[in-house]
Amino acid sequence: MSTIRIAVCVTVTCFLGINHSFSKAEELPEVSRADVEKMIGQLSNWGRWGDTDELGTLNLITPQKRREAAALVKAGVSVSMAHDAVKIEMDSSSPFEHEVSINRSADDVGGAGDRYSVSYHGFTHTHIDALCHVFYKDRMYNGLSAELVTKTGAGRLSIHAVKRGIFTRGVLMDMPALFGVRYLEGKKAIYPRDLEAWEKKAGFKVSSGDALLIHTGRWTRRKVEGKWEIMKNSAGLHVSCLPWLKQRDVAIVGSDLALDVMPSGCPEIELPVHLGVVYGLGSCILDVCDFRAVAKEARQRRRWTFLLNVCPLAVEGGTGSPINPIATF
Repeated sequence: MSTIRIAVCVTVTCFLGINHSFSKAEELPEVSRADVEKMIGQLSNWGRWGDTDELGTLNLITPQKRREAAALVKAGVSVSMAHDAVKIEMDSSSPFEHEVSINRSADDVGGAGDRYSVSYHGFTHTHIDALCHVFYKDRMYNGLSAELVTKTGAGRLSIHAVKRGIFTRGVLMDMPALFGVRYLEGKKAIYPRDLEAWEKKAGFKVSSGDALLIHTGRWTRRKVEGKWEIMKNSAGLHVSCLPWLKQRDVAIVGSDLALDVMPSGCPEIELPVHLGVVYGLGSCILDVCDFRAVAKEARQRRRWTFLLNVCPLAVEGGTGSPINPIATF
């Protein structure tokens, strides 16, 4: 076993709570495909809710969890966590297409309609990834064949399984507030110890059924620095966070970009956290959220937990959906 792989094993062990020495994680220059595969195998939720399950960790949002989340609403103030739809090509993502049709009739009664078209997966449009979005070795979550996804839609694990929506406690992991910066610099990796440091500072602990929302300050950075090569220079979660997510039984994970630190440290797998979360844990992902407004509200209230409501489009066979996540305090 190489030195790198020994370090990964130590990291996984400590993040599962057996010890709390985190120094090895920072010394990892690279993580191999074998390391990632082993970690995902050990953390897999395949079969946990039965062989026919299509909800994955959304099963952790129980009726009791929903009642507890509803009880968080005190002020009745709601904040959107969606980035405004962009009608120009941006950050290697297709533009949002919007065409308005106007009808003016002879009796003075008229109206208008719209046609929307968007290729939402990417780095610009706020969206949710369904469990059919990620394949690995021709398999999806729960061992289902990737051949179930065709050009006409996904036969299993589509976004239609989430038609009832997501209603749970949202917890904002405000990393710029933790580190005392406006935004995280490119390639900044977030480790489990950082998540735990924020819990301590913010006064809450992530629990089963929560939605974990990772704020890196991506949109503030975009405004200050302009465009950058996202896949080569972006802050996000290190792959060593996967055991932590499993241990805490997080229901869904979201971020203001694509979740992973980029580059990921695994040359053979560009987005190992994305892979581990969707394919292994069976968790949908909220991608490309805009947390600036909710972070401002949370900082003013000194409260980083709230009711989260997400309602994807009810598209049969869809690999995900554009969304407008709402936080209510």
